[in-house]
Amino acid sequence: MARKVTIALIGAGMFGGDVHARAFADLQRNGISGLMGRVGLDPWARDLADIEFDLVAVATRSEASAQRAKANFEQWTGHAPAPYWGETPWEDVLRDFPDLDVMAVATPDNLHTPVVLAALNNGTHVITEKPMCLSVHEADEMIELANEKGLVCAVDMHKRYDPDHMRIEHDIANRIGDPIYGLAMLEEPLEVSISTFKWAEESDPFSYVGPHWVDLFYNYYRSKPVSLTAVGQKKRLIRDGIDAYDAVQVRVDFDNGMSIYFHNNWITPDDFEGPVNQGHEIVGTDGKVESDQQYRGFRFWYADGGSQSSNNHFTRNVKRPDGSEVYVGYGTDSIIVALVAICRIEFLGETLSDVKEIYPTAEDGRITTAIVDAARIVRDRNFEYMREGKGATVTAQFGADGITIVDPNRASEGPDAVFEKIYDRPV
Repeated sequence: MARKVTIALIGAGMFGGDVHARAFADLQRNGISGLMGRVGLDPWARDLADIEFDLVAVATRSEASAQRAKANFEQWTGHAPAPYWGETPWEDVLRDFPDLDVMAVATPDNLHTPVVLAALNNGTHVITEKPMCLSVHEADEMIELANEKGLVCAVDMHKRYDPDHMRIEHDIANRIGDPIYGLAMLEEPLEVSISTFKWAEESDPFSYVGPHWVDLFYNYYRSKPVSLTAVGQKKRLIRDGIDAYDAVQVRVDFDNGMSIYFHNNWITPDDFEGPVNQGHEIVGTDGKVESDQQYRGFRFWYADGGSQSSNNHFTRNVKRPDGSEVYVGYGTDSIIVALVAICRIEFLGETLSDVKEIYPTAEDGRITTAIVDAARIVRDRNFEYMREGKGATVTAQFGADGITIVDPNRASEGPDAVFEKIYDRPV
C-alpha cells in the first residue's frame, strides 16, 4: 500500500505562494529523501524514500489568488490542488479533507491562531510561519492541544538552517567565550508595508521579522529572557495614511547574562540593492563573530539595472536534466525538517519526544512569542510616553512567575499599577 502525506496550504502570498508552494512542488515530484542530507537527516532517507506527498488544497482570501496559486502549482508539477477562498477557507478544506495530514499556515501574523487550532483539533499536523502567534496565551493553547493529540506543531524558523548560522551554532559560538552582547538587524523594503501586505497596521516590523533573530539567538544558547525594553517610531508610513510603526528596536536581556539588540524596519527604499538588509554580531569574552546576511560577496550590475546583490543561500533554482528546476536553500530546509518529523511519527511509529530535537518546535516558538507579546505592550506605552515627553521608561520582566510590565509612570496609581502581571505561568 502506498504511503502518502496529504498537505493543504493556507495562505499563498509572498512567502506561502513562493517558498512553501515551491517546496511542496518538489516533494510532489520527487519525494523527500533527496532533500534530507542538507539538514543532516539522511540517516532516515531510505526509510522515507517511498513516501508520496500530495498538495490537495490551497486556500487564500480571494478567488483570484487561490486560482493563481493553483495554476502555478499545476505548471510546476502537472497536478492541480483544489482552490479555496474566503474569510475562513481552512474550514472548507478540513470539511472536504477530514483525514488531512498536514496544514501549512502562511496567513498574516494575526491570523495564525484560528487556523492552527482548527487543524490540531482535526488531528492534523501543523507547519506554521513565524511568529506562531502574537499572544503567549495562544501559544500555550496550541502547545497543550498538540501534545494532547501527539501532533507536530512546527514553526518555520528557517534562519537556523542558514549555513553561516549553523557554523556559528556548532563551532564559532563555542570559540568566542561567554556571550556578552549582540546585535541583530533586518530591514525590509518599503513595498512590504505599503503594498505587499495589507495588514501592516495589525503588526509591526519586530513582530513580523524579529522572531527570526530572537529564535536564532535562543537556538544558539538555549537561554531564556529575563527582561526587555522596546521603542518604536511612526514617521514614514503615516505619509501614506498607514498608522503603523516604521521601525522598532527591542533590547532583550537573557538569563545567561547576554544583552541583545534587535533592530527592524520595513521602510527601506525600493531601490536598495538587495531584497532586504540584514546581519548580526555577537561579542563574547574571548572573541566576536560578525555575519552579514545581505552582502555575502556576490554583487552584479548592468545597464538600467543598477547594482544588485543576492542571497543565494536562502533559495536558488537548480536545473534538472529535463530543464525543470528544483528549489533548494535554507528557506525550505525548515519545512523539510518538520515534514521529516511528521513522517517519522506517521510511518515509523515514533513519538513527539523522539523527534522534538530535529525541528523548531512550538515550545521553542513560545519563547519568541512571549518576547513579541511583551514587546508590543512595552513599545506602545513607551511610544505614548515619548510623545508626552516622559521618556521610554517601561520595561518587561520574565521569570518563573510569568511576565510583568513595569511602568513607573503609574506610580501614583499604586504598586499594582506599576507592576502589572500580564501572564502568570513560567516563561
